[in-house]
Amino acid sequence: MNRRFKTIGCAFLCIVFILYSLITLAACRNKQETVLHLYNWTYYTPDSVIQAFEKKYGVKVVYDDFASNEDMFAKLMAGSKGYDLVVPSADYVSIMIKLNMLEPIDISKIPNIRYLRPEVLSRIDYDPQMQFSVPYYMGAAGIAVNTKEVGDYERSWNIFERKDLKNRMTMMDDMREVIGAALGVLGYEPNSTNPEELEQAYRLIQNGWKPNLVKFDADGFAKSFASGDFLVVHGYAEAVFAELQDDQAQYVDFFIPSGIHSPLYIDSFCIPKGAPHPELAYAFINFMLDPAIYAEFLDTFGFPSSIHTEAGNYQKKQPHYTLDDLKDCVLKKDLGVNLELYNSYWQRIRFTP
Repeated sequence: MNRRFKTIGCAFLCIVFILYSLITLAACRNKQETVLHLYNWTYYTPDSVIQAFEKKYGVKVVYDDFASNEDMFAKLMAGSKGYDLVVPSADYVSIMIKLNMLEPIDISKIPNIRYLRPEVLSRIDYDPQMQFSVPYYMGAAGIAVNTKEVGDYERSWNIFERKDLKNRMTMMDDMREVIGAALGVLGYEPNSTNPEELEQAYRLIQNGWKPNLVKFDADGFAKSFASGDFLVVHGYAEAVFAELQDDQAQYVDFFIPSGIHSPLYIDSFCIPKGAPHPELAYAFINFMLDPAIYAEFLDTFGFPSSIHTEAGNYQKKQPHYTLDDLKDCVLKKDLGVNLELYNSYWQRIRFTP
């Protein structure tokens, strides 16, 4: 009898264990179904905003980051799948549309799209009806100067010709930004594919700017600027000010040269082809465009409200530059087959003494 009861007891425990395992497995499956996979630039959405979205919708956000459009594009082209949202810049949105890499956008599912500035939308000639992309932010790189160490200076790209600042300056390790700036200084468009204009830009960089630079740097320039090693750096305001102590910021002048067609970027939300959770992607885009939420994003990075009509009313911090500072900038566009021409010049700039 005892043996029989033991057998029944063991069987009962086995059934309980199996049922528990099935319930646990189902719960895990449900959790997997409520994960938004976001592929975005390194720290380009505040943690507080992501946490607020997770709490509101009862989901988990997995944030994978990239440092350049090229890295993002290469990963997706190599077959990486599972992302619900990706945030490329305008020139790569154009490329991805042509390659059929993006799902069509149903803007009726994004009511907060009404807050986007019409003048920004008019720049988006690569996707004028927002069929495949929704703008996230519009901005430009600029120049930061340590005013404690650098006295009189011209608020222009010509500062990189200053021989007295040799080996205390850096420019971005970014082909489109540097060549685009040189083209702008010469009075040309940052998207020029004219070989003669590109040759002139190359000579300006190679003979006028590069001899005074420590290096072309896309990663550590902000830390070295904050430490005082570099006195003038070309880069994004949010990167520069993120490394500064509160008492240092008063000695920094960040500017985007006026009267020059400097390169402009627009980063946009896109839903990759075959995204597992498109409805959650729509929810995230709409959430981000809520005026109060978008203002939190702007304040975190010191951005002006460049694409949003209402978020500026909710901002609590002074931005590092203004919307007016962007008026002369020109949007970087897909160069098509002429990208190789830029690459050839950039290789010469980077690796020729």
